[in-house]
Amino acid sequence: MSRNWRKDFPQLKPNHVYLDTAASSLKPQLVIDAVTDYYQNYSVNIHRGMYQSSLEATEKYEAARQVIADFIHADVTETIFTRGATSALNLVMYCVGRQFVKPGDEIVTSYLEHHSSLLPWQQLAREKGLNLKYIPLTKSGRITLANAKKVITDQTKIVALTYVSNVLGYVTPIKEIVEWAHSKSAIVICDAAQAVTHIPIDVKALDVDFLAFSGHKMLGPTGIGVCYGKKALLEQLEPFETGGDMNDHVGLYEAEWKDLPYKFEAGTMPIAEAIGLGEAVMYLQKVGLEQIDRHSHKLAKMAIAQLMEMVDVILYNPKTEGGIIAFNLKGIPPHDAVTFYADQQIALRSGYH
Repeated sequence: MSRNWRKDFPQLKPNHVYLDTAASSLKPQLVIDAVTDYYQNYSVNIHRGMYQSSLEATEKYEAARQVIADFIHADVTETIFTRGATSALNLVMYCVGRQFVKPGDEIVTSYLEHHSSLLPWQQLAREKGLNLKYIPLTKSGRITLANAKKVITDQTKIVALTYVSNVLGYVTPIKEIVEWAHSKSAIVICDAAQAVTHIPIDVKALDVDFLAFSGHKMLGPTGIGVCYGKKALLEQLEPFETGGDMNDHVGLYEAEWKDLPYKFEAGTMPIAEAIGLGEAVMYLQKVGLEQIDRHSHKLAKMAIAQLMEMVDVILYNPKTEGGIIAFNLKGIPPHDAVTFYADQQIALRSGYH
């Protein structure tokens, strides 16, 4: 990466090392400028106003949707703005769970899931009397097609998996698992929050039924995410939330919903954040996902080589594929370690996994 991209990020100070991007990425100046521009020059609602600033804000909001839809090779009608990946996954859980499952059906997930991709299915299993099953991992902590086939059966109705693990950085063979799951008539939901900045996403090629990701993990603002869903499925689903701007007609006892994607976008949406996310996607495209992935692999390889030389380091994923490195220091609690590093201006993340 010959250009100094670091200068685009005003949050970075001299001697400050930020290594917590898996939790949330920093924001380039152009994303900040796009959000600021909305509040300084528009700061109005969208879709319903007939005055110029509202029309222009609507155009920017929908232009961002088009950019994001193109980024994942989806149609704009299949690209729903949410408050984040967590919101998107809960939307799918509620809508699919309300209509497509019955007591005794199976949900299949994995031990690698982020809580946002696990807790919704735990809740649905409790409420609906479903069987929650886990794909066993290999000794190195990977999800494989062979192990998925052992768990996904004719009784499986939902398969919910991460594309890239937020702990170990391993890539799930999503396309192959989708093919097997569909042969069992199961719906597949993919958490792509850690994948979208490293792997080109083509929802049509993957054939996933639903896919979710957050803006703040891909250089975009907080409070914005995306839920992709196949049009045929979205048209069957009742909305997760109801409110203003998602209805065509409201009577005293019934209402009619708008067409996709608007029937899933109730109330005033995070307008500035959506516009900012569109800018973030264009920035990622300018840098190039292949270049980003190649650079992160280079840095990870260098770090792993040095960590493996340290006798007091326990390394969990020496063959990481997503640029994420998981390690512990012998005899030192993780929280104490990251507190020490924070004092050295190094931002790391500790936690229970």
